[in-house]
Amino acid sequence: MSHVDGNALAGPLSELFRDDMTTATGRCAHCGDVSVLAESLVYDAAPGWCARCHVCGDVLLTFVRTGDRMRLDLRGLTAVEVRFSPGEQQ
Repeated sequence: MSHVDGNALAGPLSELFRDDMTTATGRCAHCGDVSVLAESLVYDAAPGWCARCHVCGDVLLTFVRTGDRMRLDLRGLTAVEVRFSPGEQQ
């Protein structure tokens, strides 16, 4: 099965988060690699997406949209960090 890069998650994740989550940094729960989500390997088989670590291949997150519901599973990430744009800090 072929994959695309993590930028494919920009649209779906924008439905849940205000910021561009492809620029968020995540730590893989399996190998500990810390990278932006845009570097993940994304498999976009309907009805959702599966993002895998670009280093070890373990699942970082799954995002499924069915009807009027969305489900985001982040169990493959031990941390997610989002930087605020200048002027957005509170």
